[in-house]
Amino acid sequence: MESGIRQITIRDAQSDSSFPAVVQYPSEAPSTGASIGPYHFNATFDAPIAPGRFPVCVISHGGGGSHLLYRSIASYLARKGFIVVSPEHPGDNRNDGSLSNTDAMAMNRPRQASLAIDTVLSDECLGPAADGQRICALGHSMGGYTVLASTGGKPWSRTGSPIAVQADARVRAAVLLAPATDWFLAPASLADVRSPILVITGAQDQITPLRNIEQALSALPKGILRNLIVVDGAGHYSFLTPFPASMRRPGFLPATDPDGFDRERFHAQFPATIHEFLVDVL
Repeated sequence: MESGIRQITIRDAQSDSSFPAVVQYPSEAPSTGASIGPYHFNATFDAPIAPGRFPVCVISHGGGGSHLLYRSIASYLARKGFIVVSPEHPGDNRNDGSLSNTDAMAMNRPRQASLAIDTVLSDECLGPAADGQRICALGHSMGGYTVLASTGGKPWSRTGSPIAVQADARVRAAVLLAPATDWFLAPASLADVRSPILVITGAQDQITPLRNIEQALSALPKGILRNLIVVDGAGHYSFLTPFPASMRRPGFLPATDPDGFDRERFHAQFPATIHEFLVDVL
């Protein structure tokens, strides 16, 4: 199976605004490659979707990051028979950080992930091929926060007040990559999470340290955390698809890893771990 790719616009009626997303999906058309800005995708623009019904995965990017930075995961899942939608969170991305690290951002992100799912399911071409009974979510860093909130987590602000979010009952499985879990330290804040979870984090992560993740997720209901994988030598940004050579420069932290860590080799392997988990639980 190959991968098609489309750029779409997601409408947010609540804020009377729109935001972009990229969708990758299974296709039988030969791959020609596709580029968006400096990033290359192993996919073909606007290729016809393959026959069949496919699970849907929404990918939520990290705070101040980009929806284009998880290409290795999205392409792998699409080639394995998933429709993968990667939205750019308004006000919390590389081009606009006006809401980064705010309660407003924490409130908006889960809704935006749900809107991305809505858009795929209602799309004229993608919708008929999307299996609404097999929906999952994957998030990195603040994207991990987004996924936890989408699956029933009740976040609290750093000032000690609850943040109003709406869980999405359609999300049946979750993958958290180096997740930002400090929003879920209040008693019972994770008591209503029902979707099985896979967590993958880096042993050398100084931004979302393993001890913080373990502390928060210890409050999950029994059996929800299916696996916690700690990647030797990996840092916080090691889960981003390797950057083009032109972007790997001193001082650009997202392209850097702890000494000795081989991001290219890691990304040739770890999407399969994600796929195996999702196939098992969906």
